[in-house]
Amino acid sequence: MKLADTLDGIRGVDLHLHSTASDGKLSPAELADLCHARGMTHVALTDHDTIDGIEEARQRCRHHGINLMAAAELSCQWRGIGLHIVALLPQGTSSALDAGLEILANARDLRSREIAHRLEKVGLADGLARARQAAGSERPLGRPDFAAALVAAGVVPDVKTAFKRYLGAGKRGDVKMHWPELATVVGWIRDAEGVAVVAHPLRYGMTRRKRDLMFSAFIDAGGEAAELVSGYQNPDTTHDLARQLDFHGLYGSIGSDFHYPGGPLSPGTISPPPRSRVKPVWCHPALQRFADGE
Repeated sequence: MKLADTLDGIRGVDLHLHSTASDGKLSPAELADLCHARGMTHVALTDHDTIDGIEEARQRCRHHGINLMAAAELSCQWRGIGLHIVALLPQGTSSALDAGLEILANARDLRSREIAHRLEKVGLADGLARARQAAGSERPLGRPDFAAALVAAGVVPDVKTAFKRYLGAGKRGDVKMHWPELATVVGWIRDAEGVAVVAHPLRYGMTRRKRDLMFSAFIDAGGEAAELVSGYQNPDTTHDLARQLDFHGLYGSIGSDFHYPGGPLSPGTISPPPRSRVKPVWCHPALQRFADGE
């Protein structure tokens, strides 16, 4: 199936999904099964700072006739603000990106230890071990694992409260000091002939002006796209974001940021993209074969 060259009215596309290779709850194969059940035709597995689940997902997606884009959601920072950049990787990785993923794995380990140390002060004893137990595997830990540990320890009643009090942006457990700079991460993606996409740009608590500055820095580094829609969004805010992307000449991407079944989001669950002049990211020359269903 060939994708249309507009974002409005698009169906069957989700370019932001997580599996047990990072902080998702479904294995890559189980995620592919769910995507098939949900009618997805073009997807990207975007686990945090890793591509470990890609091959398993690719095999199951091939079985279902789903077009899978190799990808990862890479952590970085800009002006002290933690950002996520989705790397769409039609050519796979490169030596520079592989080295970057190793740097991010080490940074994530250091970050986890620092988060555990900080959360001890709010009553989470043995935080690292508890987060590892919540993760249920040896994969790199993320804030959702610490949120689950806080709930299990009775420090907070639920995950939402854990993020609101301790793990959300600017809170005690929001540790950014170990992430590389935005330009460095975009450089790794460019080296792999990939397309760099700003993930969920409305979630960083930036003013519109600051988001403009971030987009400018991103473009200067070689970035070319941003997520126009991530899960559910306010229509007016999304229209304004479309105007920003159009102003900066950025391609638009879409994705649910799905992590687990039973929540408000599933593969393909997004607010409708508005009509705009923003070109879909799959219209990028590097992604043409993906768009054509090859």
